[in-house]
Order: sequence, then structure tokens, then C-alpha cells
Amino acid sequence: MVRRGEPVPYTFVAEAERFRSDVTPPPRPRRSPRQIAGGVLLALTVISGLVGSLLLGVPALDAERHRDGDPPAARNGR
Repeated sequence: MVRRGEPVPYTFVAEAERFRSDVTPPPRPRRSPRQIAGGVLLALTVISGLVGSLLLGVPALDAERHRDGDPPAARNGR
């Protein structure tokens, strides 16, 4: 650590700059197979929802399908 040239009025501030803790956090508990399967199932659900929305949404955005020459049935006065 680089020492400052000016004096520090409070000693705890000076001590905090060079203090290093040797305490390590406890290890994380291992996930059970049920928790792993739940995470995989959640991920698959989200991915399948995104793929399904693309499959349903892309045909609706097709410009060739909606030409001005073919008006929908609502415009025909039905």
C-alpha cells in the first residue's frame, strides 16, 4: 500500500487502509438434483416461449403476404 504523506487524524482510518482479513466466506451448499432439474426446466420453458413467439410472429410480419391489392374481408363491407 502507498502511504500518504499527510497525517491521518483518526487512527482507525489509517488502520483500515492496511487491514486485511483472513476470514473466508463459507462455501456455497451444493445444489440438489431436484434444484438442477428445476433450473433446466425453467430455462427450457423460457427458450421454448421465445422460439414459439418467433414462429408465430414472423409470418405476421411478412410484407409479401399483405399486399394492397388484397384487402382484408373487413374492408369488403362484410
